[in-house]
Amino acid sequence: MSFSPQSKVWIYQSNRAFTNDEVSAIQQKLDDFTSQWKAHGHQLKATAQIRHQFFIVFIVDEASAGVTGCSIDASVRIIKDIEQTYKVDLFDRFNIAYKIDGKVIVTNKEDFETLVNIKTVGPKTIVFNNLVQNLEEFETKWETPFEQSWHSKVFAHLL
Repeated sequence: MSFSPQSKVWIYQSNRAFTNDEVSAIQQKLDDFTSQWKAHGHQLKATAQIRHQFFIVFIVDEASAGVTGCSIDASVRIIKDIEQTYKVDLFDRFNIAYKIDGKVIVTNKEDFETLVNIKTVGPKTIVFNNLVQNLEEFETKWETPFEQSWHSKVFAHLL
């Protein structure tokens, strides 16, 4: 499926990496969900994928049918089900993900602040901007250098 650059994107970040077996099972659950995902009786053009074993990404192209409150609630229910089944936290916005030597690491805000302070995380460190709104932003601004992200504004006093 091809999606418009303006397709809506939602990103849920796990507090731990999913195992390979978990990725397979969760991906099947997501595929089943998106193949039946509707808004006011209209099938949504949607996909969901797991990235880097930490992120669940929903993409919805609203050209044929737009998302509604009820359809968003349905996606949140499946995320909550995944949380309970796999004992993960997918809603903690204070967890921050970054890459070191190509490996994704997720840590809490306080530990991330320490990493910035001791220069383990620097201006060129890749961080994940889970606030992207559409597919174009996801493809160009999701993985971004710390110095070009919202993170650099929050932690500017440490740079």
